[in-house]
Amino acid sequence: MTAPASAPVPLSGPRFQTEPAELYRQMRREHGAVTPVVLDGDVPAWLVLGYRELHQVTGDPVLFSRDSDLWNQWDRIPDDWPLLPMIGRKQPSILYTVGERHRERAGMISDALEAVEPSELRGYAEKFADELIDAVCAKGETDLVADYAMLLPVRVLARLYGFSDEQGPGLVTALNDMIDGRERAISGQTHLATSMFQLLADRKATPADDVVSRMLADKSGFSDEEIAQDLMVMMAAGHQPTADWIGNSLRLMLTDDRFAASLFGGRNSVAEAMNEVLWEDTPTQNVAGRWAARDTQLGGRRIRAGDLLLLGLQGANSDPQVRTDGAALTGGNSAHFSFGHGEHRCPFPAQEVAEVIARTGIEVVLDRLPDIDLAAPAESLTRRPSPWLRGLTELPVRFSPTPALGGTSV
Repeated sequence: MTAPASAPVPLSGPRFQTEPAELYRQMRREHGAVTPVVLDGDVPAWLVLGYRELHQVTGDPVLFSRDSDLWNQWDRIPDDWPLLPMIGRKQPSILYTVGERHRERAGMISDALEAVEPSELRGYAEKFADELIDAVCAKGETDLVADYAMLLPVRVLARLYGFSDEQGPGLVTALNDMIDGRERAISGQTHLATSMFQLLADRKATPADDVVSRMLADKSGFSDEEIAQDLMVMMAAGHQPTADWIGNSLRLMLTDDRFAASLFGGRNSVAEAMNEVLWEDTPTQNVAGRWAARDTQLGGRRIRAGDLLLLGLQGANSDPQVRTDGAALTGGNSAHFSFGHGEHRCPFPAQEVAEVIARTGIEVVLDRLPDIDLAAPAESLTRRPSPWLRGLTELPVRFSPTPALGGTSV
């Protein structure tokens, strides 16, 4: 039974797993470009689904601020609210910094990532990808999510930042718990924070050629707490969406005949599949958020000062006002919102890092696993129960067994 138009939509439930595209269309039909929603605990917010409206929100950091202190619902939020890791109060990270200080922090992060040599980055990605494939290639079957995509990005990022390779699995678990926003979210955030502060202490004592050492050497005067928070943001934003980008792209290539050539040595359509995923099946579906600095109007809605606005990236990407023919967008069209927009968008060097890891990860699979095919019906593939990130719970495949290359088994 369809809910009344005035009833806010719960930002939870199985439809975010099974049919998010139809859910966003229904929200848009019943509520328009700016939809009233409720979060865990019946906390109200607005989900911005319109492409133009989202452009307006992300392009005006004064009216639609990242300062979470503005939120008019803080008196309703308990200390154990599972979404606190994603919608935090007074977190000294780049996510909640505004103005000139934000620009300085963005510059520090961009400089630290830009100093990563492209050949070194690709070399790390190939090394870890080959090790992960070595662990499964003789079996003739594997789960490309659990055994591969969920392990690769964080291992590369950990190496770039300065973590030991052995810390990777624990960081994966902590990040997934934190991002899914359920009962283990707080403990996941705690593990990640503890790991970051220990790494900072190690690198202050013994600097090295890594991202953390470069951030510590920055002369802008950021505290250890601020740098640790930024590293947590970078790790969370760099790992899980990239893992889902790999998984979602491989699913598309294994289920859509348009990309069959890539499975047999072609490479041009790898980039096309990755770009189509960013339009049609983006890993980051919804983002929290912005807060209205004063009463205003948006998409025909009256927004009160302190209201929380959630960025509906996938909803905006599929807005019929800008996707009038409903065609898939591949090739060079990158006007999607998958990396955000405005001064708080994902820094360009971070986008490049994610793209190199994802593309390398996909290409290694295609190179190493001949005649790869799905080991389950395409319609049986399921997604994690999260309105924030869209990724597969598993991607079972079969292939002809091949020998390992001889890398270290993981």
